[in-house]
Order: sequence, then C-alpha cells, then structure tokens
Amino acid sequence: MNVAIVGASGAVGQEFLRVLAERNFPIDNLVLFGSARSAGTEYEFKGKTYTVKELKHGDDFKDIDIAFTSAGAGISKEYEKDITKFGAVMIDNSSAFRMDADVPLVVPEVNAADAKDRPRNVIANPNCTTIQMVVALKAIENLSHIKRVHVSTYQAASGAGAAAMAELEQQYRQVLAGEEPTVEKFAYQLAFNLIPQIDVFTDNGYTKEEMKMYNETRKIMHSDIEVSATCIRVPSLRAHSEAIWAETERPISVEEAREAFAAADGVILEDNPAEKKYPMPLFLSGKDPVYVGRIRKDLANPNGITFWCVGDQIKKGAALNAVQIAEYLIKEGDIRK
Repeated sequence: MNVAIVGASGAVGQEFLRVLAERNFPIDNLVLFGSARSAGTEYEFKGKTYTVKELKHGDDFKDIDIAFTSAGAGISKEYEKDITKFGAVMIDNSSAFRMDADVPLVVPEVNAADAKDRPRNVIANPNCTTIQMVVALKAIENLSHIKRVHVSTYQAASGAGAAAMAELEQQYRQVLAGEEPTVEKFAYQLAFNLIPQIDVFTDNGYTKEEMKMYNETRKIMHSDIEVSATCIRVPSLRAHSEAIWAETERPISVEEAREAFAAADGVILEDNPAEKKYPMPLFLSGKDPVYVGRIRKDLANPNGITFWCVGDQIKKGAALNAVQIAEYLIKEGDIRK
C-alpha cells in the first residue's frame, strides 16, 4: 500500500505517523508532503527517515493508494484533483468537503459503509467534536431514536493546533512569572480562562463550530436529530470533553444506557461516581476510545438521558478516525492495492 500524508508537519500530520505505526498499517511506500516552509524536514517512521516534499500541482500522487490530508480546507480544495485523478482515495481531515452531497462523511463506528459510496474518491473526516459525540450517541440511538441533543463542549488548546498548545504553555509560564502573556492563537488569553467562542459567529448567533455539530451529526447518523451546541475553549492541553443531554423517543433507563455504552464499539465506560471514577482529559490524552461516564436521567425531561464524554481530538477526533476509515476499506476489499 502506497500512502501519502499531506500536512505532515502539523499536529494531526504527526499524529498520523504515530497512529499508522501503532496500528501496523500496511505501508509499502510512504510519502510526506508539506508547505514550502516544511519541505526538507525529516521525520522518523518505523526506523526509516522520510523527507517532506513540497506539495505541488502535478503527478506526485500517481502511485499513491491512500492520501491522508490535513493541511486546511483551502489546500484540500486546491489539490483535490491532483490527489485523486490517478485513483488515490483522499481521506480529508479539513472542513472542505464535509457537507458536499457527493462526499461521504464517515465515523466507522457509526456509518462505515458510507465510505464505499465516494463518487469523487474523497472521504471527509468529521469535526473532532462531532466524532466523539456520535460515537457515544450511536449506543443510545440503537436503543431508541434520538430526537434532540443539547451539548456543551470543553475543547482543549490542541484543537487549534500545535502552535496553540505551545502558546498555552507559554502563557502559563508568563502569567506565573508576572509577565504579560503572549496572545496570538486565540482571541484572548486562554491560561486561567475560558473562551466561549470557537470559530466565527454565524447569523443565528451560533459559531461555525457549533453549526458543524448540528449539520454533521444529521449527515453521519442519517437522522432528523436536532443538535444545539455551545463550544468552549478551555485551558487544557489535549483531549476534548462534552456534557451531553439526549432526548429519545422512549425513556431510557440509566441501566440500559450503561449497558449500551459498555457494549458499544469504540467506547469505554468509566462510570463509578461512588469511587470518583469518571473520564477526565488529563488522563485520556493519547487514548484511542471515547470514554463515557456521569450517566444519569435528565431531571428536566422524562425522555432524557445525560452523560459526559472525553476523547482525544487529535487521535480519535482526527488521525485515528481517518486511519480507521482506510482500514475498513482495505478489509472490505474496496481500495486499490
């Protein structure tokens, strides 16, 4: 299998390398692409050194079977045809194609088969917050159709990239030293703060991040589900957390929900309040599954169930999900070898 990573020097690009190695993904040849600034950078992968090539228009993807792209929506749109014209499957981590009718939006635990219907040979990776939510919601949907969801997200600095993580660490050092903190990657100082805005605001008062959760969830789950989200940037380094209230057509008991989560693909149940056992981002960075806890009945809705979930958004929320899509296609014999 000939594999390319576009955006190899970024946080997600680096995570692709780790995930591909961890999962022993079948790679015969690996090609790394990046910007002119990143070109020439060397990275180790499974004992070999690879040099980043500058991404250019042309025939560089002629022999590529799978291209994992994570260099931003603009780059994905500009280079889509270069990547796919010779038959490579482009699994894209940006927002470029997610809502295109002829591009499947895939979370393997929820709608893996959608990846087979790809007229443009492009598969979109959903937004990180959507991925971890729908992995958890699928367990409840299997019990009773979910009519609506309210969700508050608590999103780590890593969601804004490696430079944002470095800035948060720098801000903590500066504030504790009595210095003026550097503020470049966020609208405000994030250290010792919360910022109730991720992405730009839309006309309805919701941010683009919040509307992604509404639109993407409906597409992935093939559902009329309604999602109302509030997305908050929090001063943790890595792994996103979500407080979720789901309303189902029939009442779901806590016991039913707990059993469903325990059996769900890609979910780890961590729910023992008496022993103070519940998911926390501090301990779950770098982990593959979505962790679920704090399961309880919604006191304000007889058909409501509420829970807390945590997932590493660079891993399951980005690189891992994309690699799982590729693994599914290989297993199904639905990809060029």
